[in-house]
Amino acid sequence: MLVALDGPAGAGKSTVARAVADALGFTYLDTGAMYRCVGLRAGAGSDPANHAVDVAALDIRFDGDRVLLDAEDVTDAIRTPEAAQAASRVATDPAVRTALVARQQALVATGDWVAEGRDIGTVVAPDAELKIWLTADPVERARRRELPVEELLERDERDASRDVAPMQPADDAVTVDTTGLSIDEVVARITGLVGAVR
Repeated sequence: MLVALDGPAGAGKSTVARAVADALGFTYLDTGAMYRCVGLRAGAGSDPANHAVDVAALDIRFDGDRVLLDAEDVTDAIRTPEAAQAASRVATDPAVRTALVARQQALVATGDWVAEGRDIGTVVAPDAELKIWLTADPVERARRRELPVEELLERDERDASRDVAPMQPADDAVTVDTTGLSIDEVVARITGLVGAVR
């Protein structure tokens, strides 16, 4: 079974997806970390074309809670605001998206997964048994990310308006608004939804 968990930055996707996977005994896939790894290799700059990366040559692995890029632990490095912005930029590159989507589809083809990102339910796994659109009030999301609201909204706009795989809820996704909710409350809601479709 695959639980596809999508939504904008700061909605709590990573925390919730990891907790849901733990609660269900599923494997957790952080697709955002994959884009952050590419962004880390691409470096700073606003034009992804000026910072080409051979995505196929990158060795991205998950070791428990750690993220390894070419055998280097980059778990902390990819969680900086700069890495997040770089990830959002490289995600507009169709070649990057095509390469990473293929990897993600191969990973979730077998077994039970909770995969989180921005296009899991619409592009990576449109046939997922359960699709969740996780969201929250923009002010709350900005506070969680320790970012100005304007910067967060700018990223939302870039992610939602890109030509390839724009960030948007799947038509059959269940919206879960995390504003004011505890992690336990959100996890209980989602595991309940999983129980209803299994």
